[in-house]
Amino acid sequence: MIRTQRLAAGVCALLAALAAGTVFPAGAAADETTATAPKVDLVLDVSGSMRTKDMDGGTRMAAAKQAFNEVLDATPENVLLGIRTLGANYPGDDRKTGCKDTAQLYPVGPLDRTEAKTAVATLSPTGWTPIGPALLKAADDLDGGTGSKRIVLISDGEDTCAPLDPCEVAREIAAKGIGLTIDTLGLVPNVKMRRQLSCIAEATGGSYTSVEHTDQLTDRVNQLVDRAADPVVTPVAVEGAASCAAAPTLKSGLYTDREEFGRQRWYKVDVEPGKELRASVSVAADRAVNPDHAVLLRAVTTHGREIVRGEAAGNGRTDVVSTGLRYPKADDDDAPAETVCVQVTNSYSVGAGVKTTPGLPLELTVDVVDGPSPASDVAAFGLGRGWWLLGVLVLFGFLAGVLWGWLSRWRVAVWRTN
Repeated sequence: MIRTQRLAAGVCALLAALAAGTVFPAGAAADETTATAPKVDLVLDVSGSMRTKDMDGGTRMAAAKQAFNEVLDATPENVLLGIRTLGANYPGDDRKTGCKDTAQLYPVGPLDRTEAKTAVATLSPTGWTPIGPALLKAADDLDGGTGSKRIVLISDGEDTCAPLDPCEVAREIAAKGIGLTIDTLGLVPNVKMRRQLSCIAEATGGSYTSVEHTDQLTDRVNQLVDRAADPVVTPVAVEGAASCAAAPTLKSGLYTDREEFGRQRWYKVDVEPGKELRASVSVAADRAVNPDHAVLLRAVTTHGREIVRGEAAGNGRTDVVSTGLRYPKADDDDAPAETVCVQVTNSYSVGAGVKTTPGLPLELTVDVVDGPSPASDVAAFGLGRGWWLLGVLVLFGFLAGVLWGWLSRWRVAVWRTN
């Protein structure tokens, strides 16, 4: 009897251990999935101006609610979504209090569609437009995890809480290097609002969209939420050198670095025969810079001879300047791989009082792919085998000209005879 009881107890303990072994790993897997899941924070302007009736015959607030309900129904299961409001709770005239009026309506996490819709239904246009403070809080909402992070800001007016400039706030968020993108949507055509929302979006590599109809708003927000669910390539941090000899050797991939004002960074890439090097760089102005600036990207041999270059200039209207280059290496079985030095140079400058450290953030893309056939096609003015077609067209044009000239002379001769 005692042995039977012990055997039963042992079997129970074994079953309990097996159950724990199946439960705990699942929990760990769930935590891991959540840590890498994409996150989206919808930030909605609920200021008093959202009462205006100019969206398909209804108020801007009604259009936003309808769009949100449809977006919540269509949100992918793997997206952690939250909703933050600005100007939703304080109806008074005290500016200091009104500029703190931002709240998390629905926390960023697994989506309960019914609960989120119920929260949206309670909103009523109320107060101020503290865009800057709302963006700072939204960035905190998305903190943590390694998945993509996206803020979708929907507003119908400019920020009313300067000097906390929302464009500067966006630049500060971009400078943190947390991979957060801000997309903005303006509900009415307004030049000042468009400039501000465009500046916010450009500072983080996002997009600005002007919206005048409810279905446009729904479609655009759906697109941005779906985009957050797309696979994201995380840049690898690298530190370029002051010379080619000391530069790190890069493989195909996406890299991020910091470059001091008016300085240069060097990197090395090995290019096999029959391969083509494709490189591009984007340098972002994460602080106020002087209007005229440029970015230069060069491919150079280890002996200092320039192979090819790409350059782009900026005038201060955008926060990012990008350029690229291509270098095909001829296919030769006996030739060794060539080490190509890639140089990034900028001519940015700042006014008095603006910090020059840390350097400007740059993003470098390196891709070594199979070269064209033949490799010289790229240097053939971009036409490649199109030279055959061009030759045929030139010959046809010449023959047509000769024929037309002969016919014209014949007609003139007939006319003189008659």
